[in-house]
Amino acid sequence: MQKIDYEGTVWVLNNNNPQPLLDHALHMIERHGVNPDDIVITDVPKVKVGSIVVEIWPYELVIARVRSVRNESFISGSEFTIELKLDENGNYVDYL
Repeated sequence: MQKIDYEGTVWVLNNNNPQPLLDHALHMIERHGVNPDDIVITDVPKVKVGSIVVEIWPYELVIARVRSVRNESFISGSEFTIELKLDENGNYVDYL
């Protein structure tokens, strides 16, 4: 299992995701080595170069590192993705 290499805060972008998806995303982020105390859930992160940002999608989490910040906007490059799996009833499952 690939660990998330980070220092400081891990920003999780949450744009009105359903609670089961958000809960499972947080669980999977923790399983990949992030301390729960270092996670900040937001729709507008206050990042700096080198920060980790996690973007939540229904079937995956995109782990990205901020490369530059300009005028309160940031550009990031994808480090890797974490696949989110569902069972036959549509519930998220922990496959690790």
